Amino acid sequence: MSSDRQLIVVANRLPVRNVNDDEGQRWVTSPGGLVSALAPVMADREKVSWVGWTGSAGRAPEPFMHDGMLLHPVSLSRADLQLYYEGFSNGTLWPLYHDSISEPEFHRTWWDAYVSVNHRFAEAVVSLAEPNATVWIHDYQLQLVPGMLRQLRPDMKIGFFLHIPWPARELFLRLPWRSQIVRALLGADVIGFQTDVVAHNFRHVVPRVTDAEVNDVEENLITFGDRRVLAKTHPIGIDYDRFAGAARQPETAAAVEELRQTLHNPRRVLLGVDRLDYTKGIERRLRAYGELLDEDRLDADDVVLIQIAEPSRSNVNGYASIRAQVEQQVGEINGTFGTMTRPAVHYRHRSHGFEELIAMYRLADVMLVTPFRDGMNLVAKEYVATRHDLSGALVLSEFAGAAHELGDAVVVNPYDVDGLKEAIEFAATMRPDEQRSRMSSMHDAVSHNTAARWATTFLDALERS
Repeated sequence: MSSDRQLIVVANRLPVRNVNDDEGQRWVTSPGGLVSALAPVMADREKVSWVGWTGSAGRAPEPFMHDGMLLHPVSLSRADLQLYYEGFSNGTLWPLYHDSISEPEFHRTWWDAYVSVNHRFAEAVVSLAEPNATVWIHDYQLQLVPGMLRQLRPDMKIGFFLHIPWPARELFLRLPWRSQIVRALLGADVIGFQTDVVAHNFRHVVPRVTDAEVNDVEENLITFGDRRVLAKTHPIGIDYDRFAGAARQPETAAAVEELRQTLHNPRRVLLGVDRLDYTKGIERRLRAYGELLDEDRLDADDVVLIQIAEPSRSNVNGYASIRAQVEQQVGEINGTFGTMTRPAVHYRHRSHGFEELIAMYRLADVMLVTPFRDGMNLVAKEYVATRHDLSGALVLSEFAGAAHELGDAVVVNPYDVDGLKEAIEFAATMRPDEQRSRMSSMHDAVSHNTAARWATTFLDALERS
């Protein structure tokens, strides 16, 4: 990988957030998968810039340096947030790309705002790009940027990575602006996807809505005009050393013991860590758990479920409904099977710090990752990375991208409540030798396919294209 070529990362958000505390108002690095995933490759580059939104509506500040990287803020107004972000990105694309679990809405005003904001991001890139720069664009909010950049600056190497799924062709074809989005994505030199399935879904739709051709021999190659575009799988990983190292710290062991005492020393701890979103299958998971208690297949005196549901996109349609449904289920389970001092479900609707999550992962005997649809789901990989003693069991949805790499998890159809019950019961009673065998295999996969490897292989492919 070349280290002297300028690298410009383009994402909806900048890798920093503005805080105002005892040390004053300042920018601090944001937690999150993309920031940590790109950190190793950015450290190897002499010139790195990041284009994104600050997280606050209104006029953006001037570009500034942070940890040796030039950050270029893009302004978003309140109207932009309502129409581009909450509207087209999360009211149209998010549900559509997640198999229309919730009905997507198609509004021309939302689309117009999406085009306008994508153009604003593209202009920001052009304003700072050196000749022959490498540009890496991320995720569904910015799918038009590759095509815009191809028109404005054809000298650049342009990559795009989709972190969420790409839907089956019949679903995607519902989108009124389907051709515009696919043609814009084909402005990239390399398009990356989480799994072979979603990469195939994309390639399958290309000849239906454009005049591009998918290569009969090497299907990763798409011919679009006089250009060849590489569209293939690049599954994202985690910072394995960070999670594995934190899990071994004495402070983590002490925090785990404190948590266990707080929970009155249950024999088994089940854990779910999700954003509060209708794609995550939290309600179906709670139903399965409640029925297992009701059928005496699990005993509330011995087992407890911790469900973390982190706030997310609270202004998007459906958020209030899913929160109300989940909290009602938690209340019903605790009302039936819990006691004043020992709930059957510990429900936490708030964000958690890194150290808290590591302690939770180490505490959990069973990790429940059962989304209806997910691009990857890094929680599954994070849990595996913390199990240095090879204990524990992972129940994993077959519709999460992680299932393509973690085949030794207890893989389940999250729509099937009876199957989910069997999977949870099996995981909760799994023999230690089987835990070690399954976890060892998954540990190898997670430690090999790291975030740094993902970023390096993608950028290598891009700069060779």
